[in-house]
Amino acid sequence: MRFRVLVAVVVILFALPLAADAQQPTGKTWRVGFLGPSSAAASAHLVAAFREGLRDRGYVEGQNVAIEFRWADGHADRLPALAKELVTSNIDVLVSPTPPAARAAKNATSTIPIVMLNVADPVGSGLVADLARPGGNVTGQTNDVPGLGEKLVALVREIAPGIRSVAVLRNPSSPVAAVQLREIEPPGRAAGLEVRSFEARDPKEFETVFRAIGEAGVGILLVRADPMFFAPRKRLAELALANRIPTVVERREYVEAGALVGYGPSLVDQFRYAATFVDKILKGAKPADLPIEPPARLELVINLKTAKALGLTIPPSLLTRADHVIE
Repeated sequence: MRFRVLVAVVVILFALPLAADAQQPTGKTWRVGFLGPSSAAASAHLVAAFREGLRDRGYVEGQNVAIEFRWADGHADRLPALAKELVTSNIDVLVSPTPPAARAAKNATSTIPIVMLNVADPVGSGLVADLARPGGNVTGQTNDVPGLGEKLVALVREIAPGIRSVAVLRNPSSPVAAVQLREIEPPGRAAGLEVRSFEARDPKEFETVFRAIGEAGVGILLVRADPMFFAPRKRLAELALANRIPTVVERREYVEAGALVGYGPSLVDQFRYAATFVDKILKGAKPADLPIEPPARLELVINLKTAKALGLTIPPSLLTRADHVIE
């Protein structure tokens, strides 16, 4: 009898911790806000990369993390209201791709940590105080690539050595539009090129702008990175081809949509890596102490289908350097 009682007591003692563990809460579900300047459809592959980065660090949606999305669909004027919505939805960290999204997020909160990415000149635009020690509640990645303007001009010269002029398409409503033009003008002049600026504030202006570019007789068009151009990138490529304008861009996605050549930071890499900043912050790091990081990788992408349609021959030296060739 005593043996049976002892066994029963031992079983109960061992069972108690197990029962207690089973009754404990599963842990906090972190809430991540995502302020998208483009559309959900146009950014699906980038969101997938961000989610992959979170999973690599142990975050699983529906278990320990929830993501709240807001999309501006290319309309920067919607970002401030969307940022305020996210700030009031009890989020722990706010992810803001592009300068307008980061600015809207910073204006909406001074306490919730903000992870920016795909942002040019974060110090000059007032988003952070310093790249090494940002201060405040904003950290993340910059798009700044020293000498990118020179490299883009050199790429133009390599593709079409005989041209005399280059057009630059930019969005004048962007806070970095002036910087984007300044990056091209000096190296363009040094390469013997006339640099002509063309502006579009809305996709509704694309047809008129491309018609003007075509009539100007420029040799090549440079399309600077801007969220307003991102969602309708296929339309941009179609208009460039219809007007017989070879187009050099900064993002792989534009080349996949039909542009001729792309060279610049990988957005997929940046969105995936943004999860690293989110992870550090959720584990207690302060944005003020997390240095702003530059792009880890630049990629060269060439669309040979577009080259053939334009009657252009891409130099073999350029093809051998390409990270990806679309045939």
